[in-house]
Amino acid sequence: MPVIPLSDASRRPTEFPVVTAGLIALNALVFLLELIGGDTFVLRWSVVPADIVAGHHWINILTAMFMHGSWSHIIGNMVFLWAFGPEVEDGMGRWRYLIFYLLGGVAAALTQVAASPDSTVPNLGASGAIAAVMGAFLVTYPRDQIRSLLVIFVFVDVAYIPAAVLIGLWFLIQALSLGQVAHQPEPSGGVAYAAHVGGFIFGAVTARLFEGRALDAT
Repeated sequence: MPVIPLSDASRRPTEFPVVTAGLIALNALVFLLELIGGDTFVLRWSVVPADIVAGHHWINILTAMFMHGSWSHIIGNMVFLWAFGPEVEDGMGRWRYLIFYLLGGVAAALTQVAASPDSTVPNLGASGAIAAVMGAFLVTYPRDQIRSLLVIFVFVDVAYIPAAVLIGLWFLIQALSLGQVAHQPEPSGGVAYAAHVGGFIFGAVTARLFEGRALDAT
């Protein structure tokens, strides 16, 4: 049963989430460049673990976190970023949040490289950085209600799910999926579960270090 988070129903940011909106716009711009540049552009700026281990194309650790493999990939990631990003940005402050987001993406990419150091499969996507945002959200606002869409076959309903339940289940799925992938031969493509797990752990562990002011987490 797909669950699509939409927004935090328990609180609103005190200011417009400029950084979150800017990140979404930048992801959209880079995706447009991908559509124009095709496979050549994608292969040039994606993370290939074997290349990183060999000391090549380190800048791709940054560029790849703004790239996506399909329309569904970018739309799904941006929906999750808009659902959880504004409140985390509000709690950290804009500059701290931007640094946190970028470091989360780097931590996610390096986790994926560490998990598959010999892989030549290109890795790309914002999901590792967004996982860090979700980890921070879980630590900071665990009891907030997340307004979400529940999709049951052709039926769609709105539900309010505690952040601890929604994000906790999401992380559990990622961790279990990572365990399954670890026992399989290298795939030709798919979901970078190690990046999700690494980004999430980074976000959960470091969130309090980036908070700019006292927060009401009730």
